[in-house]
Amino acid sequence: MNLEWALQWGWSVLNACLYLLLQPFYYISILIVALSYRRQMLLERKLFHTKLHNWVGETWRVVWSGLIAGLALSALGVFVSVHLTSASIVCLWVTTLLLMLVRVRYLCLAYAVGLLGVAQFALNVAEGWQPGGVLGTSVTAIRGLDIPALLVLVAAMHVAEALLVRWQGGKAATPLFVEGKRGRLVGGYRMEDLWPIPLLLLVPVQGGFTLPWTPLFGDGTGYMLAALPVLMGFSSVTLGQLPRQKAVLTSNRLLLYSVALLLLSLLAAWWSPLMLVAALFSFLAHEALIWYGNMEESRLSPMFVHPEQGLRVLAVLPDSPATAMGILPGEAIYRVNSVVVNSRNELHQALRINSAFCKLEVRNLQGESKFVQRGMYDGDHHQLGVVLAPDADASWAVSIRPASIYRIVAMRLGARRRKGGQASKMESPSLDTIEK
Repeated sequence: MNLEWALQWGWSVLNACLYLLLQPFYYISILIVALSYRRQMLLERKLFHTKLHNWVGETWRVVWSGLIAGLALSALGVFVSVHLTSASIVCLWVTTLLLMLVRVRYLCLAYAVGLLGVAQFALNVAEGWQPGGVLGTSVTAIRGLDIPALLVLVAAMHVAEALLVRWQGGKAATPLFVEGKRGRLVGGYRMEDLWPIPLLLLVPVQGGFTLPWTPLFGDGTGYMLAALPVLMGFSSVTLGQLPRQKAVLTSNRLLLYSVALLLLSLLAAWWSPLMLVAALFSFLAHEALIWYGNMEESRLSPMFVHPEQGLRVLAVLPDSPATAMGILPGEAIYRVNSVVVNSRNELHQALRINSAFCKLEVRNLQGESKFVQRGMYDGDHHQLGVVLAPDADASWAVSIRPASIYRIVAMRLGARRRKGGQASKMESPSLDTIEK
């Protein structure tokens, strides 16, 4: 009996994996990720004439980490049964893609499942209405969705997302030159990560294999595994915090959201009238997190502006002299070869004092001085490999506005050229400001 169960289980896993490889949704999600990182790299080249990240490497990073998250969630899903059909999977993905056309952040499953839960509640109120054709098929699929179980899945996914944000949230952060409230340029970071997640979900079917336990939302019948590829991620722009600080704060809030949604979903499974409350909470609370994060960010003083004396470091290029000397984003270069520097030209002139060696006095985030030094070699970056906070002579800037999938696919960078220290009046698409 154990051998027969193992064979049935193995066949179901193989069948679900083959289905995942054959359907287009997983590849579409990877393509969206690759285009997003490609756009990020082009923006870095536009602003800084160099790239800080490799879009192929970043795509591979989120694909393999998303695969790990998918395996963990799939293992958890063995104990949770979700009533899904092929029509239900298509319904979920079509809803997600349509929402994503409005704003990129709506690709999150919390929006699709929440809105479908509200739609299911409305259709159940209009119980006698059943149109024909494609619309009728869609109505039947929505009525058949297991919303409480899907909301539990959304809560579990956000736990995984919170952990991924804490682990990787600051790795692909892109430095920006942003126009402040009064037209003054300030430095900041755009943080964006998208993870394609291949899920294998336990689905009750007639004639499927039996389990030695009864899954949550299960009815004791036979089961099989179904593939559901999803895309989850977060994006945010921060001007007043380091990327790592922002990632930890976002992770903590996502965990609170996940726990609250999980409790509401379990209560909705026990008492059906709460299903509408849980569905509304799924996307309204998500929006509330974004609104609160944006409001909090607007109250913070810009972090990446030059002090009265010295030059603020916005970012450090990998494998550069600055990296070797331990210079960190947010710190300020005060002296170079014993000369106080207050502009890029002064920095260049101070470095020329001794082209073979440089000594720096750097002030950290606490205002304390540290002294670093290093020999300079052929091939080293002419400016130590630091990206400095913007000054009035910066050639390019970005404005912070919501982005769409069109701008990602069309590689619209959201950068506009400045003339004489003022931004050009020619309008250009801008960066996404979402945060999860």
